[in-house]
Amino acid sequence: MSNANPLECPVFTRRRVVPALLALVVAVLVPLTGCANAAGAEPEDKTFEFTGKSLNVKSHGIPTDLVPADRKDVKVTRWFDKDGRIGDTHEVWELQGDVLELRAGCNGVANCDARFRVEVPQGVAVLRDGRETDLKG
Repeated sequence: MSNANPLECPVFTRRRVVPALLALVVAVLVPLTGCANAAGAEPEDKTFEFTGKSLNVKSHGIPTDLVPADRKDVKVTRWFDKDGRIGDTHEVWELQGDVLELRAGCNGVANCDARFRVEVPQGVAVLRDGRETDLKG
């Protein structure tokens, strides 16, 4: 039989509680933050009137296909999957002058994925984040 004082050896020690709490947090959050995949998202479109000679597309690292099209305006298609989002999204797709601003992401505990396709009138010079680019994607 042990002479140890039960009060000196509590069941809930820091060594036991901290890993248990971490395991609980992971068990709750992992199912909520599944794998987002823009390829499976429903596409959304926006069309912008455009009369300029050059277009600067700022996509902030989001995969963006830039393609020439037989049109007079700029058409943007977005696929944005917000799988398991607990938090806020920040979504911007707007044309101001000759700058097309594209953003799509999540804050908080989230897993987001986005992709854009920009159809540009033929003959318009296109910049990607301020640098000359070919219309390939």
